[in-house]
Amino acid sequence: MHFELVDIQPREITFTFEPRKQSSCTIHLFNKTDKHVAFKVKTTNPKKYCVRPNTGVISSKSLCEFKITMQAQREPPPDMVCKDKFLVQSKVVPEETSDKDITSETFSKDDGEYVQENKLRVILVDPPDSPDLSPINGAQSHPPKCLEDLSGGEETQIPQQKPAEEEFKQENKEDPVKTKDVEIETAKDVEKVEFVDEINTMKSKLNALELKLSEAEATISRLTQETRGSAQEKESLQRELARLRSRKGVRKVQVGFPLLYVVMVALISLALGYMFHRQ
Repeated sequence: MHFELVDIQPREITFTFEPRKQSSCTIHLFNKTDKHVAFKVKTTNPKKYCVRPNTGVISSKSLCEFKITMQAQREPPPDMVCKDKFLVQSKVVPEETSDKDITSETFSKDDGEYVQENKLRVILVDPPDSPDLSPINGAQSHPPKCLEDLSGGEETQIPQQKPAEEEFKQENKEDPVKTKDVEIETAKDVEKVEFVDEINTMKSKLNALELKLSEAEATISRLTQETRGSAQEKESLQRELARLRSRKGVRKVQVGFPLLYVVMVALISLALGYMFHRQ
């Protein structure tokens, strides 16, 4: 069991959904340790969200935050249920580590060091006190004032924010120092983490089964030894009983007259009887 490196608040990413409008949510990270901790944010849908910054280093007992912006969407998902997920990774790093030093290899588990991983799900809510804007009640009756063209009052096209990957490429050309602020990993990374979690769960269950199997084998071995001991005791008792029976038979023979003695007495009796008969 590892100690929790950072505390994440809130644990769910909540966006107020309004058609054709962006929405943002701020997540706070608090470093609970006495060391420097690096963090990295990943998502299963990088084209739909922008994270600023998505990597960073938190000093000991310090607080930092990152902002997640959801791109403007035309329609809400069915039943306002969003299946997108975010993954926040955190790991203890040397004190001299800077934001520029953080890469995907920083959070590799190959070196055996602990990497804390927290999954955050996305929650969509309706705007407060705005039934006309709720996707459940239908489309908007009229566009909000902030979307009107100030020059002639005509409806203007809503500017769409560039997807995370395109924005990353553009800023990479202009200023390489900012590249880490807009990098977002693909869904395969999060799926890989989920797969690793499933493997760890299966390993735990397998270890528990192996432990039970070892206990069962020990019990069987103990019962086998007890059975063998009982069989040996039974054989020993049978031999002792046979020996006692044989000694009892000898005693019975010794108590009576010897056969030769009986025969001699019978012959003498016959001889005496014959002599008396002749006289």
